[in-house]
Amino acid sequence: MMKKSILAAIATVAFAGAASAQETTNALAPSNAGDNWSITVKGGIANPVHPFHGTFKDNIRGAAGLELRKQVSPTIGLGVEGVSTFNTSTWNGQPSMHNIVDGMYVGVFGAVNLNNLFAGYAGQPRPVEVEVVGGTGWIHTFVPKTQGHDGNDIGVRSGVNINFNLGESKAWTIGLKPSILWNVTNNHYTDFSARAASLELMAGVTYHFGNSNGTHSFAYTPACDYSDYNEQINALRAMVVAQEAGIADLTAVNADLNAANNTLAQALERCQSRPATVITQTDSVNTLQSVRYVFYRIGSSKITADQQPNVEMIAQYMKNNPESTVVINGYASKDGNLDFNERLAASRAESVKSMLVNKYGIKADRIKAQGKGIGEMFKEESWNRVAICVLNDK
Repeated sequence: MMKKSILAAIATVAFAGAASAQETTNALAPSNAGDNWSITVKGGIANPVHPFHGTFKDNIRGAAGLELRKQVSPTIGLGVEGVSTFNTSTWNGQPSMHNIVDGMYVGVFGAVNLNNLFAGYAGQPRPVEVEVVGGTGWIHTFVPKTQGHDGNDIGVRSGVNINFNLGESKAWTIGLKPSILWNVTNNHYTDFSARAASLELMAGVTYHFGNSNGTHSFAYTPACDYSDYNEQINALRAMVVAQEAGIADLTAVNADLNAANNTLAQALERCQSRPATVITQTDSVNTLQSVRYVFYRIGSSKITADQQPNVEMIAQYMKNNPESTVVINGYASKDGNLDFNERLAASRAESVKSMLVNKYGIKADRIKAQGKGIGEMFKEESWNRVAICVLNDK
């Protein structure tokens, strides 16, 4: 039964190591050889599990030791330890030693963090964690000369650590460490019974050294977030669909324009065949003083700070001439979808009107704002992103 338990414990450790390795590959930042080391000072009592002579208090021993440990993953820890027991009483009825230390154990151990094994690693140590511990090593017992020679045997230890991680950085840990140590070669035969076991009840204080991750734990590698890329791809797809729809619309518009061009060509031919008529215009309606331009950035109907003086000039003129009105024609360049540009042209005209009304107090009934679609007045394409404001006196 004891051998089956040991095999089960080994299988559990192997499974935990595989799970932790998978976890590290997928989510944890690499850990260097100098990372995640700790040192523990511990002390308590030791006593035979099944005393041959006397009671618990008759055989109790003081015990103290050190542990040096490397946490190889959030789940698995490996280390070395040394424990000494002190001559404070008899041991199973044997004569008391005259030296202070009457027993030593030096060994290696492995620990499995049950919280991280079953609940997953939380990114840092939890306030309270439970570990199972197992290991093997060398037992040396000091025997009075009247009783024979000192003993050297193989020991196997198993136990539980109940850890309380303190502070924001969790650099310090206080732990309760109950365990059982079997002297498996005592009397030259393997023995995992209570006759060959001692109970150790100890508590320890652990300090966790810093590491390259800047914490006393393991750091996660940031997972790739593709949401921004997906949004960009979807936006590009929508743009392609819109452009395809725009191409279809432009094909129809082109056919209409060709028909209109033919009509205009015929009208031009008729006009050219007529006698020339001279018209004399004595007063121009639109002068340099009566026209103002407000230019826009691509795809925008917002009036930028450098264009606001033009709107202010219109407002000042209308305040100085209370009977005057203004016609605002909004235009867009050829860039982008036709439907969007037509809406954008109207929005640009409305933006000038809104500023005249809301900021300068010009009455809305003195303002006519209208979108004129694609502008082709200027050779420089960016100039066609404009609102042309024509002032009229009554």
